[in-house]
Amino acid sequence: METSVDTSVKRCEAWWLGRVAYHKAWQLQNRLADLIAAGKQLPTLLLLEHPPTYTIGRMGNRDHLLLDDQRLAERNLTVVEVDRGGDITYHGPGQLVGYPILPLAPVDWQGGVLGKADFVGYLRRLEACLIDALGQLGVRAIRRDGLTGVWVEENREEDAPAYAKVASIGVKIDSRGITRHGFALNLATDMEYWEGIVPCGLEGVRMTNLVDYIAGATHSMAVLDAIVEAFGRVMGYEMVFSKEPEAGWQRLGLSE
Repeated sequence: METSVDTSVKRCEAWWLGRVAYHKAWQLQNRLADLIAAGKQLPTLLLLEHPPTYTIGRMGNRDHLLLDDQRLAERNLTVVEVDRGGDITYHGPGQLVGYPILPLAPVDWQGGVLGKADFVGYLRRLEACLIDALGQLGVRAIRRDGLTGVWVEENREEDAPAYAKVASIGVKIDSRGITRHGFALNLATDMEYWEGIVPCGLEGVRMTNLVDYIAGATHSMAVLDAIVEAFGRVMGYEMVFSKEPEAGWQRLGLSE
């Protein structure tokens, strides 16, 4: 991972890493971002899940955490303040987390703050990846104006259909134009954890799991393959996907 990489083909490595502690994955993202900025690592998509964790983004409101310290300890929940956009969300077993570490800056980039259009465009492309993948799996998902994330319609028969959020998105783009953080797709999470927060700071929002729409929506290869295929198609990458966590741990330096 310390040698220069061939950039003649727009290629992205994808790694399924299994369960990884939140801070460990965050450190890995930062290290990969440094290597990608230096031309020593291909763009990378990390796929994993976390132990039960609440994360609060830069726009987060601590009041949206509804559990006190005692209840957090009783449920073995960690709270982490992070440098992504957005408010508070939950990560835990039964959720597929994707962290794309990508160079978004143009070739003549001089550093600084990426334009709003580029930032928002990246968010929309992440939503499109998930909507595309869920469509492959037989689930119709949508984006909603003014609400970052991916939603499914709960009741299509009423005049005013209700929507539930199946995926959350929060990202960071650093001064070199390298992305961090990403998306969290609920496959089969314990919904009681969502009751401990105001998800994404949206009062009254209802979270849902993919398993409520298709049977067996766990970390199956079908789900992972759909995500990776859609990511490559929408982002314009040739994907190289490794499905063995042990290989990822060794390649990316995650071993203890």
